[in-house]
Amino acid sequence: MPLYEYRGTGPGGKSLRGTIDAENERTARVKFKKEGVFLQSLRNRQKSIKKANASNTNLQRKVSVEDMALMTRQLATLLKANIPLVECLSGVSEQLENPQLKAVMTDIRDQVNEGSSFHKALNKYPKVFNTIYISMAEAGEASGTLDVILMRLAEFTESQNELRQKVTSSMMYPVLMMVFTLGVLLILFIFLIPKITAIFDQFPELVLPWYSKMIIDLSDFLIEYWLFLFIAVTSMIAMFLRWKATPNGSAQWDTILLKLPVIGKMTRMIAVSRFTRTLSTLLTGGVPMLQSMDIVKNVVSNHVLEKAITASRDNISEGENISGPLKKSGEFPPLVIHMINIGEKTGELEVMLTQVSDAYDFQVRNSVEGLTSILQPVMIVFMGIVVGIIVLAIMVPIFQLQNIAQ
Repeated sequence: MPLYEYRGTGPGGKSLRGTIDAENERTARVKFKKEGVFLQSLRNRQKSIKKANASNTNLQRKVSVEDMALMTRQLATLLKANIPLVECLSGVSEQLENPQLKAVMTDIRDQVNEGSSFHKALNKYPKVFNTIYISMAEAGEASGTLDVILMRLAEFTESQNELRQKVTSSMMYPVLMMVFTLGVLLILFIFLIPKITAIFDQFPELVLPWYSKMIIDLSDFLIEYWLFLFIAVTSMIAMFLRWKATPNGSAQWDTILLKLPVIGKMTRMIAVSRFTRTLSTLLTGGVPMLQSMDIVKNVVSNHVLEKAITASRDNISEGENISGPLKKSGEFPPLVIHMINIGEKTGELEVMLTQVSDAYDFQVRNSVEGLTSILQPVMIVFMGIVVGIIVLAIMVPIFQLQNIAQ
């Protein structure tokens, strides 16, 4: 027999809410009418569950960092004005332009309006709200400082997004330059050189220089074996990605990455910045140290540093401070350990962590700009040398042809 959820008002004006078994909706309404209950809503529970599950599946997608930061800042601003949480959620959901986030916030508003806590409502959407967001919201609700916590979350999200965009935009030019260079070389080797080589073949007496022979042989190889090369390169990339997706492969790659010149140093700086800023944000939001360490180990995106943080977390649970275990790991720079140690002794750990994060963000920006400024002329010079060699390999035989013709 179907189960129906109902909400209504009893004979004495008392609000009623619950479930009832009935053969169909009409039978259920007749029962309530006989009992003098005025129905406000009546719905089939099974259909509601199916509808909710379908809706949740469509909403379980990631939302852009910009939309999340804007929504969080708006919500924090409304809460700071002492507006009730449900009204704040209504106001934010009405202003959002992202349809997915709008639907999510509307559902969260409905859950809170029905008595659910804010962080539990957020927990329904793990792909939209990460562990950091939910933990901070829970701590903010418990301490009564949800507006302050949300504002800090917005600032944290914006700072992380700003750093990511800075790194991405700075590396865009070298990548485009490399793609352009490879495109030009492929056009020269596949289309231009074979046409010129056909002219050289008409003169058997022409003796080609060694570098011209090398360029022509390379062009012939690319034309004849391009499919084999494509399959080989694609297979190597697929094998690498498959290996990197395994636990052992991922851990080995992270170890190799940290040891690479320039890139390794930059990777470590970005990871340290994420670690210190996230830990500072969590501790300031009132999240306990051990829980914060459990969360923060997942944001460094490196198995080596994650292992060091996990070991430090275990030592902290046994009564040690945070700086000692991190120092033992040997994976964190001395400056970080020193600043954390000072923060623990002075009781201003959150402040010190923020200062460390700001310092490393600055270093990352400078390193990326410095690397970009070096890569740009290097790529231009490399392209000029390669194109110059190809031009020389073609022009010298052409000049020889003029002498033969004379």
